[in-house]
Amino acid sequence: MPRGPRAQHELYSPERPTAVILSGTGVDGAYHAGALEALHEAGVKIDLVAGRGVGALSAVLFALDGAGVLWDVRGVWRRPQGLTAYGLTWRYRLVGALLATAAVLVASPLVLLAGAMLVWPVGLIAAWTGLDTEPSMAVRYATWLGQILAPEALPAWIARLILALSALTLVALTAAAVVAALRGPRRAQGHLLWRLLGAPVDSTGFAAAATSTLWDLLRGGAALARPKAADLSQRLAELLASGAGQPGHRDLLLTVHDLDARRDLVFGLVGGDAGRRLFPGAAGPTARRTEALDLATTGRSALVDVVHGALTLATVSEPHPLAFPVDGVWRGETHRLADRPASLVRLLEEAAASGIEQAIVVTATPEAAGPHDLRVPRLDPRGRAGEWLAALETAAVRDAVRYAQAHFHTVFVIRPMHNGLLPLDLAGADDPASDRRATPAELVARGHEDAHRLFIEPALGAAGERLGEDARGRA
Repeated sequence: MPRGPRAQHELYSPERPTAVILSGTGVDGAYHAGALEALHEAGVKIDLVAGRGVGALSAVLFALDGAGVLWDVRGVWRRPQGLTAYGLTWRYRLVGALLATAAVLVASPLVLLAGAMLVWPVGLIAAWTGLDTEPSMAVRYATWLGQILAPEALPAWIARLILALSALTLVALTAAAVVAALRGPRRAQGHLLWRLLGAPVDSTGFAAAATSTLWDLLRGGAALARPKAADLSQRLAELLASGAGQPGHRDLLLTVHDLDARRDLVFGLVGGDAGRRLFPGAAGPTARRTEALDLATTGRSALVDVVHGALTLATVSEPHPLAFPVDGVWRGETHRLADRPASLVRLLEEAAASGIEQAIVVTATPEAAGPHDLRVPRLDPRGRAGEWLAALETAAVRDAVRYAQAHFHTVFVIRPMHNGLLPLDLAGADDPASDRRATPAELVARGHEDAHRLFIEPALGAAGERLGEDARGRA
């Protein structure tokens, strides 16, 4: 990479192969949408688009020339009220409802006793004004309260209701655990409690919404039933491959972590000699074939599963299963996939190996904080998990950019100066720094502005000026 006192935008050239690398989780996809919209409007020549996490979905849509569904007025990120992903699983919601109901039932006698404190002054005022009758209101309430709180009355029914609800909850959890064990790829180990409850966060809702978005783009206005994941993957892969060699075509790279192989898997569709280097197929070394799958051949039925895995939160969600082809190196094994923020470095490695010389990294996390920049901690579970994910993303971007600066001619980073939304705030959140509510729609606009501020105006403007000059700097 050229080094010296020149500004970064002076090193950009539209003639060099350029890649856009999208990294983030959850609502970070809104920032990707705004940045991609700006790059699309500016006509930036992009040879390869790559993504991890929610960036995998954005990358696939951008490679299909259908990313407009992300930033349109009626697009995915313009309707925050419809984004309720990454909530608790139904098992944890069921247990929570049981505990809440039991707490209300147990507290009901205390509520009735507290009612006496209200009935007594009301009855006293009624007696003073002559409105009360014999027996008095307080006496009648005390009599009724004694009947309700008799051992064979309300206390007995409270115990019966709590026991019945607990039994129904246990039956539902057991049935779900048995079904999961029968459908699972292999036997699982662990305490009975964890077998019944499973992982707490549900990532399947967001993954299902992503699949619907891809299918809507593919079918257009036709009223067709959505095919299975493997068939949909093949259709999408065929559509991606059909544009190879055409003007405006963009190669695609995706990464997801394999918990069973304990390595990052790379899926892509790259043409020419670069594609043969990245995805050598059966002629390549075994180590490479175990982690690099071509979406045009060995991985053509896995595209939807890769996106699902990239949208699956590590450690807090159930991993997404992926069945490898029988004729592949994994011989039909089923592995568990999840996202890994640090795999951003792997994307840059693969992009560099494909011949990319300029990288544009898009992330929704601001730069690492310095002194006197402490933030108010979030105490809610969604906020706690979001803070952890944002911290991992910031560290991953820092490491990835340092790697990219040593392996690319030029590296641009499009990121906000401030982001009031944590990765799991898909419905918006209150931003203490600005004392107002931040929304995904605003994050789309911020990504658009930052792309102009950090790349389009300085880099493209300087490149255009240089293209209009000769070797001596004359027009």
